[in-house]
Amino acid sequence: MRYLLVCLFTLAGLAADPTDDLILERGVAYASIPHGKLAMDIVRPKAPGKYPAIVMIHGGGFSGGQRESYLPMAIRLARNGYVAATVSYRLTPMFQFPLPLHDVKSAVRFLRASAGKYSVDGEHIGAVGVSAGATWAQFLAVSRGNPQLEGHGPHRDYSSSVDCAVSYYGRSDMRRAYEGSRNAAEALPALLGGDRMSALDAHFRGSPLNWITPDSAPILAIHGTRDQNVPFEQSLYLVERLKAVGVETELETVAEGGHGFKGADEERAFARTLDFFNRKLKPHLLDTRRLMVTDHGPGGEILAIGWPDLTGKSVHLN
Repeated sequence: MRYLLVCLFTLAGLAADPTDDLILERGVAYASIPHGKLAMDIVRPKAPGKYPAIVMIHGGGFSGGQRESYLPMAIRLARNGYVAATVSYRLTPMFQFPLPLHDVKSAVRFLRASAGKYSVDGEHIGAVGVSAGATWAQFLAVSRGNPQLEGHGPHRDYSSSVDCAVSYYGRSDMRRAYEGSRNAAEALPALLGGDRMSALDAHFRGSPLNWITPDSAPILAIHGTRDQNVPFEQSLYLVERLKAVGVETELETVAEGGHGFKGADEERAFARTLDFFNRKLKPHLLDTRRLMVTDHGPGGEILAIGWPDLTGKSVHLN
């Protein structure tokens, strides 16, 4: 039986269509492939301006899933000042690594090439993925500027780099992904052309962890400790390797969380995601909020402290 992903956000949420403050465009073609076209759904604020963009990559065991499952979260991100694009990509068993990665890189390049049409700030683009999609989001963060993984999609004169990524319980090391997983033995050989014995090199190349460099983008990993499909250790491996080379990374541990969050865990994960994107893709927000501390004694010194203070610096105003 094929692995059925417990979706992070249910299709029932699609009833909450954008209101007058948002624009939703469905089925926007972003790349042509031999068997047709790849498309994305784009949700963006209606107000004029340029907004950071988020490429959203669905899960489904590398063999299934739909981009529409991410629309509820895309709408929430758009209401917080983002252009959110949920993307389709090629799936197993017909297509193997690295073709799905080439697809999501094409999606990033498309958004930069079409920045004016879709109100995108091409200097600030992030990615988020769930389960299988999280692996591709990790790859976008760790393969910046690496021509080996770029593929041959359109808009090659634009960058496929992202500034940050959020990984919801994604695999980072395919060679160590079988232990403790109830679906890896089915999902991974179809993606990598064989199991660890017959396709060890493909398992190495298909692991985001092995492409990490000091130039990788910051990654937030969100993972439940009771995940039976993608063991929690997969996020630990990722975070440890990023830290080892000096790349900023964060881990949000959901105690007793499984593969797919609901209720309070889902809300906590979204809040953490939004906070991470705001800090990485909207740096101007940190410049506009200041805590003023004044001393009315001799000298009348005033101290301005950025809030939140991520630099440890303060400014004395005379």
